[in-house]
Amino acid sequence: MESFNWNDYSPMMVEYGTKLLIALVVLILGLWIAKIITNAVRKSMMKSKMDDSLVPFLSSLIGTTLKILVVISALGMLGVEMTSFIALLGAAGLAIGMALSGTLQNFAGGVMILVFKPYKIGDFIDAQGYMGVVKEIQIFNTILNTPDNKIVIIPNGGLSTSSLTNYSKMDTRRVDWTFGIAYGDNVDNAEKALTKLITADSRILKDPEPFIAVSALADSSVNIVVRVWVKSEDYWGVFFDMNKSVYTSFGGEGLNFPFPQMDVHLDK
Repeated sequence: MESFNWNDYSPMMVEYGTKLLIALVVLILGLWIAKIITNAVRKSMMKSKMDDSLVPFLSSLIGTTLKILVVISALGMLGVEMTSFIALLGAAGLAIGMALSGTLQNFAGGVMILVFKPYKIGDFIDAQGYMGVVKEIQIFNTILNTPDNKIVIIPNGGLSTSSLTNYSKMDTRRVDWTFGIAYGDNVDNAEKALTKLITADSRILKDPEPFIAVSALADSSVNIVVRVWVKSEDYWGVFFDMNKSVYTSFGGEGLNFPFPQMDVHLDK
């Protein structure tokens, strides 16, 4: 029986031992660096006041991805053939991605909304044909409460890729009206009456200054446009109250509300 000779195997052992040592160093160092990056990303997200439910999820996702990359790199250092494994993993990921394309789009949209914050809980928005107050921002959907107290669930994919109007984003809003008076009525009296009503409402801001002007000579009326600025939360209250005040006060100022009319001339 042939005796075992260490000298025949020593070069191979040295080679694989060196690869194993390098792989262990890469693995340990890589996992340490991955942990540092994950913690740094988590702290950065917390400082940016990101949604609390999103921080641990994204941190875990980033950490797991980095660890997988480190393990693959370490196995590659050992000489393990990773091409077929990576190709199989990529094919499986592609098939899953195609099957869940809509869900993944909504997931990505939810992440973008929570990161960039085009709206937040409590904002009044108009998007995807619906208007309402944002009650909840989930990872796949956003839940709105409409003014008539309906709950609308909108997928985040569409919200992140299409236009939307956020009425609560700014502190102030402009309120616009168009009031019509009859031809022959005194325009100066109308402007004075409107100025009086604006001054009497403490919710209307002095800066920017209110704007009053004749906007059009329409078929049946002289139209006067009024524009004022208010705090966003006062918008609808000021809008409705001004309509009522104009209706109840214009008659006392000698002003008439016109209505469509037609003159018919009969030939004898």
